[in-house]
Parts: sequence; structure tokens; C-alpha cells
Amino acid sequence: MIKYLLKVDINMDEFQFINKIKQDFYVQPSLHKGIGDDAAVIRENGQDIVTAVDIFVENIHFSRQTMQPFHIGYKALAANISDLAAMGATPAYYLVAVVIPKKWSEMELAEIFSGMQLLADRHNLDLIGGDTVSGNELTISITVIGYVNKDKARYRNQAKDGDIVFVTGTLGDSRAGLHILENPQTCKYKDEQYFIKRHQQPTPRIHFASALNNISRVTLNDISDGIANEAAEIAEASNVAIHLYDEKIPVHPSFKQFNPYDQYQWKYFGGEDFELLGTVPADDWPKVKNSAQQTNTKLNKIGYVLANGQGIGKVYIHSANNVTSFLPKKGYTHLK
Repeated sequence: MIKYLLKVDINMDEFQFINKIKQDFYVQPSLHKGIGDDAAVIRENGQDIVTAVDIFVENIHFSRQTMQPFHIGYKALAANISDLAAMGATPAYYLVAVVIPKKWSEMELAEIFSGMQLLADRHNLDLIGGDTVSGNELTISITVIGYVNKDKARYRNQAKDGDIVFVTGTLGDSRAGLHILENPQTCKYKDEQYFIKRHQQPTPRIHFASALNNISRVTLNDISDGIANEAAEIAEASNVAIHLYDEKIPVHPSFKQFNPYDQYQWKYFGGEDFELLGTVPADDWPKVKNSAQQTNTKLNKIGYVLANGQGIGKVYIHSANNVTSFLPKKGYTHLK
């Protein structure tokens, strides 16, 4: 007998689907924050336990044509660690479940785990469990567990009027790297290996996020689906409007070698840069800059937050010639 039946619209995207499966309330008293941010938060003994899970499917999230097995493992774990960075948490453990098709050899599987291990060693993570089963497509599910000081987890609903909007690193790099891998040419691209590495081995901003611990209110979101999507998530959760300056969106100096249309699409909607987008009170901006300096993290102020007037829950772009336009919430989303 079916006890619960979920009504699913075939036209809904992954975010609408997530909202459909959210519980109305939680029964576990230690759960402090459930579905709605990059990870869940469990409170225990003065520290909050933060956990997140992601699934990576062959030919959806990665391809043998653009990723070696080592890179697949590295990037899969990096994406999970980046979720913890967005919560201000320090990773401690991870679990891996793998669906293994016959076409993948034991050596290739070993390389996948070697990629994970390299990144795990850098951040002092322990692999504490997992599972393997056979199937038709290689599928990797990783669960990460970390810790953050009590009441220091960073949520998307904390942006307020007058906040500064900032971002780490440069944007569009991963999508440019994918383009290079998919479109090889006789004459090499400028900084070709830089862009390829940014696609295959991104850097989760764990150290920078942890360095913000002395700031009482910071909103963070990791850029996995493109800054347009991540900024919209903060705007919606915080019930504010986010305004960004196009000329202040940071890109690599060699990014301009690509055509203008691709540049625009990749920096706003490309995704998988795994940088951090955030908001912070203007008075605390010097502390954010200091944290970036301490952790050798590139940082840029790119906009501001408004909580009054029209456009609540939306993101706007100001061009260099003072034209303001709505930035749609789009990027890569599943189930769409």
C-alpha cells in the first residue's frame, strides 16, 4: 500500500522538485537547518554539524572526452566541499557510493578515488564509508560532513538592505575550459592549461569561508550553476533585490579572447567555478578584505543589496553606460 504520493509536474525544474519534497516540519530535535541552503545543519555540543550530498552521473555531469578518471573523482569531491564552504563549515568526513558499469576498469575506478584522496588530504578529510553496486552508467554519490561554530553557519536568507555584494576568484573560467576541451584547435588558446585546470580541478574556498568566522552576519552561496542563479537564490531567500555592476564582475585577463556573446553567457550562467558569492554589512567589508588577504584569495566588490522598492527577489545588472536590466535566474538546472 502506498502511504504517500508525491504529485510531480513534468515541467518543473530541480528547485521546484526540491520544494515539493521538503518536509513541513522536522522530528529530530538536533536538526537546526534542513532543506533550503547548500547543506543541512545539525547542532550538538556547542558545534553545528553540517552535511551535504551530491550525485554525479556520467554524460550529465562529466564525460570521458573532457575528464580523466582522476579529474572526475577530484571534481566530484570538490563540488561537495564547496557546499560546506558556502555554509562557513570545515569539512571532516566523506562517504562515497558508486554505481559501476562493466565498461569501467578497476584501474580507472582506482584513479577516481585517487583524485578524491588528493583533495581530501589537502583539507584533512577522512573517508568513513560508502557502497558500490553495478549499473549501466557510472554514478558517484558523495556525502560530506563538517563542523562550524554554533550560530556561525551561513544562510542565504541573511542579506539585508545596504549590504555589499562580493565574489571570490574569477568567473566563467570553468565553462571556458570546457569549451577548449570540446573545441581543440591547431593554434593554442591563451592560458589554455589555466582554463582547463579550472574546469577539471576547481578550488573550493574553504579557507576563505572559515576566515570569515569573526563576522556576525555573512550570506554565502557557492557558484555551481552560475552567478545569476546563485544571486537569485540569495535574493529570493532574503526577500531583497541584488544589484550587480557588469564591469566589476571579475574575469581572467585571457577571457577576452572568446567572443563577446560567450563571455557574457559563461560569466553569468556558465557555472562550476565553485567560487563564493556573498553579502556583508558595509561596516564589515574591511574584515572580508582582510580574510581574503590572509588566505590569498582574489576578492571583488561587485554590487549592493536593496530591500525596498520594486524587484524584490530579483537580480539586476548595471552596464558601464548606466543601463539597468533584469538578470534572469538561469544556468544549468536538472529536471528542466
